[in-house]
Amino acid sequence: MSDVPVIDLAPAFSGNAANRRGVAAAIDDACREIGFFAIRGHGVPDALVAELRAAAHAFFELPLAEKLAVRHPRGMNRGYHPVGGEALATAMDDEAPPDLKEFFHIGPVDTSDAPYYTSALGRRHFEPNIWPPRPAGFERTAVTYYRTMSGVIVELMRLAALALGVEERFFDDKVDRSIGTMRLNYYPAQATAPRPGQLRASPHTDYGGFTILSGEDVPGGLQVRTRDGRWVDVPTAPTTFVVNIGDLLMRWTNDRWLSNMHRVVNPPQGTGAARLSVAFFNHPNYDVRIECLGSQGPAKHPPVLSGEYRDVKYAKTGLTGAVAPSAAS
Repeated sequence: MSDVPVIDLAPAFSGNAANRRGVAAAIDDACREIGFFAIRGHGVPDALVAELRAAAHAFFELPLAEKLAVRHPRGMNRGYHPVGGEALATAMDDEAPPDLKEFFHIGPVDTSDAPYYTSALGRRHFEPNIWPPRPAGFERTAVTYYRTMSGVIVELMRLAALALGVEERFFDDKVDRSIGTMRLNYYPAQATAPRPGQLRASPHTDYGGFTILSGEDVPGGLQVRTRDGRWVDVPTAPTTFVVNIGDLLMRWTNDRWLSNMHRVVNPPQGTGAARLSVAFFNHPNYDVRIECLGSQGPAKHPPVLSGEYRDVKYAKTGLTGAVAPSAAS
């Protein structure tokens, strides 16, 4: 594939088993060939998407001092992160100038006092969220969106199970206490030319399961690398979500599915406005052992714990300290 296909999920919700298998087959084709697809018919209200995007734009337009007031004091994946604090390429062991973006990180919004969340390990993965006092309604809207996307993930993982030939609910208890996060990525307008090799987001793969992205069609957007090495634009729109798979889902499928390199490029100099994308990253429960599904063997990767894998990737981009250097092998 040289283009990212658009898949209508509505037939999968029709109650017709054949339709459901057809949608699963389309997802399988896309994940084998390019690792990306777009979805419509997902059931997420347009109004919710618009409300979150409006709140995010309003937040990023606040004075820098006000945004820095909700920066995480230990650099964890919560709260505000200013421009220049991350180069995603470093997670791939590549060198790159800092990415030209700022972002706001939101973690799981529904936890409990169960040991999974409150043990020493759990607390590292379930840091409390940090919320700005302005704009009004930011927290409420973000929480509603987070819960809604969590539901979409369950449906996508069930379709993935059908595509991969395992029981349809195989992934249910592996993503029900996800350590995934949501990022509001803001790429400011570029008043000066970037440094050589500097992008809005440097080339990288995602780390976990499915990522669901709400973007916008403005210059300086998302590109994905095809299997023959070309970079192609990915059309984006706020409510036709772009979905891609991450490293752990690729490992589960024994590389049948592709966790593909992607990047966000700069707009033509002097023409680019700011750009906002909302990325919802599903990452399996931290204690899930990721290994080749039985039907996909022999295994091409050693088993790895979900949480350890993400810790190492985060350490490379400066978000947390590494705990198991072998986990990213």
